[in-house]
Amino acid sequence: MSAVISLTPPASVAAHSPSSSVVASAHPAPYGWQTHVVRPGDTLSDLATAHRTTVGALVAHNGLTGGGSYLRLGQRLSVPRTTSRAQDAARVEALRWTGYTVHPGDTIGAIALRLGTSESGILAANGLQRTSVIRPGQRLRVSAKAVRAARAAAAPAMSTQRVRVRPGDTIDAIALRHGVTRASILKANALAPGSVIYAGRVLRIPVSSSPTAGQTTFAGRRYSSAVVGAAGVNRGYLAGAPVPGQSDTRAMIVDTARRHGLDPRLALAIAWQESAWNQRQVSAANAIGVMQVIPSSGAWASSLAGRRLDLLNTRDNITAGVVILRSLTRAAATEEQAVAGYYQGLAGVQAHGMYADTRAYVRSVLALKARM
Repeated sequence: MSAVISLTPPASVAAHSPSSSVVASAHPAPYGWQTHVVRPGDTLSDLATAHRTTVGALVAHNGLTGGGSYLRLGQRLSVPRTTSRAQDAARVEALRWTGYTVHPGDTIGAIALRLGTSESGILAANGLQRTSVIRPGQRLRVSAKAVRAARAAAAPAMSTQRVRVRPGDTIDAIALRHGVTRASILKANALAPGSVIYAGRVLRIPVSSSPTAGQTTFAGRRYSSAVVGAAGVNRGYLAGAPVPGQSDTRAMIVDTARRHGLDPRLALAIAWQESAWNQRQVSAANAIGVMQVIPSSGAWASSLAGRRLDLLNTRDNITAGVVILRSLTRAAATEEQAVAGYYQGLAGVQAHGMYADTRAYVRSVLALKARM
């Protein structure tokens, strides 16, 4: 004898037997029928509720005896579909795609690189051409799987380091020194908000080993441990150093560009594309600050400016980027070539033309310039 999975009470049997004439409406399955395999705990009334029908309709359609009182494990029943095949297909399609909001400075190539997907895939999903310009705030369809993978990869792996409290230390001072929040120190040490710490006590300080801090690749290129290590040192310094906000940084860019005879809109666009006017931005390639200048380019910029420029200083960093950009605009045949030179190197652009990601970079910068 087959196992009995569920037994509907006798009153329910009588109420839902075919003789009681409770069968269903004229269209018990407007979207058609599908197969359900009986599992432990299933009851006919539960299945009717789940599939928006009646017990009578299930009994009648499946030719069940005894009013469907007994269901067998593994028994195959026909139950109504609750959605149309078109709706199911739309739901599956929605699971494949998600929305991405374009940020200032984004390019299709940069978005594809960040998500680990292809530029052509994003273009096709959004009906765009390689010449299309995207704008901040625009919503793009991107692979949901790629977004989930990127988020998982970007999630910081947290560990702790042990730090001994110095005389005069406060939790706020320790948090500032190590570039973490007060709340994270309180949580890591199970401290109350009003807790007092004393010299000599050892505290656990959260340390993020996020990919940004330890990555060895940038824009598809791999960098040596020495370069990545130097970038980490500079990133750590800037994390605790005072830097101006966006509005003050913007004013510095405009002032510096005007002093050096460069169109301020172009300088603003390049700076936004590179760092969103953020001096604390340091890439794995050790491109530093607002203008994302690497040390070797900083040395060249110093010779152009006639003095040593400190790339960790916001005003000097902006000066470095501006004098480099001014030199490029004078040497390049067009403004587009000068912008490409800032990204790819002018010699490389002149020798090989613009690479695909360079063309996307130029389009984005010029679109930003038009809005500055």
